[in-house]
Amino acid sequence: MDGTKSVADVVTVDVLAAKDLLDSGYRYLDVRTNEEFNKSHADNALNVPYMFITQEGRVKNPEFLAQVSSLCDKEDLLVVACNSGGRSLKASVDLVSAGYKNVKNMAGGYSAWVDNGFAGNSAPAEELKTACKFRR
Repeated sequence: MDGTKSVADVVTVDVLAAKDLLDSGYRYLDVRTNEEFNKSHADNALNVPYMFITQEGRVKNPEFLAQVSSLCDKEDLLVVACNSGGRSLKASVDLVSAGYKNVKNMAGGYSAWVDNGFAGNSAPAEELKTACKFRR
């Protein structure tokens, strides 16, 4: 085994369970782009983009693990989220593969966070619903 993990190695929780985890000491790691994060995000969230949007399309952030390791220890309790759940699942696989022990992927992402009223009135809900859909 080369240490590589798969989706099966990642624990995914729904947004209600994620909120409980955050209330009990987990940190919210938002892996959306800086632009998405700056529009609206969960309180006290850390932002490390998993992907960048370029003229060629989406490109994985080559510094993702290094950037996370500058903010978090491998023992830290992390809830990983993006806008709808796709990027955060991939990011969670990478984190677990890199030795992070307490990673939970949040199903539904920040859109579900907003839909459940956890963002208060600060989130542009309709914009979030289209932000994860990219045209080719």
